[in-house]
Amino acid sequence: MINTETQRHREVQEKDELGEEKQELNDGLYADLTREIIGAAIEVHRHLGPGLFEHAYAECLCHELRLRGIPFIREVDLPISYKGIRLDWAYRADLIVDGKVIVELKAADGPVGVHEAQLLTYLRASRERVGLLINFSARVLRDGILRRVL
Repeated sequence: MINTETQRHREVQEKDELGEEKQELNDGLYADLTREIIGAAIEVHRHLGPGLFEHAYAECLCHELRLRGIPFIREVDLPISYKGIRLDWAYRADLIVDGKVIVELKAADGPVGVHEAQLLTYLRASRERVGLLINFSARVLRDGILRRVL
C-alpha cells in the first residue's frame, strides 16, 4: 500500500528527473548538500510520519545522515556578543551539516515566522550562509521545509 507521503516523494523524484523542481536548489549555495539533507529528512518522515516529538525526529535524522555518510555536529552552541560581553550559551543549533549548513528541526504546528527568524539568527551568529528549517509536523514534509541563504 502506498501512502500519500510516499506517492508525493515519488512525484517529486520524477519532477527532479525531468529537471523541473531541481532549478530551485541549483541556483543556491551548497545546493547538492541541502538536497541530500532534505532527502534524508524525507526518508525519516516517510517512515515515521508527523506527530512525534522533535527529539525523535532528530535522533532518526542523525542516524539517516550517518547511514548516508554525511558528516554533522549536533547541538552546537552559538555564542553572541553584546556590548563587550560574550554569551556562550545564547543559542544552540540542532545540527551543522558538513560544516556548511545549519539545520533547525521542529515538530510544531505553530507559526513558521518565529522559527524562520530563529534560523536566520542562528545563521548570523554562526556566520554560516545556508540554513534549513525542517518541520516534521507537516503532513507532506516538503511543505514543512524552508531553505534560507544569507
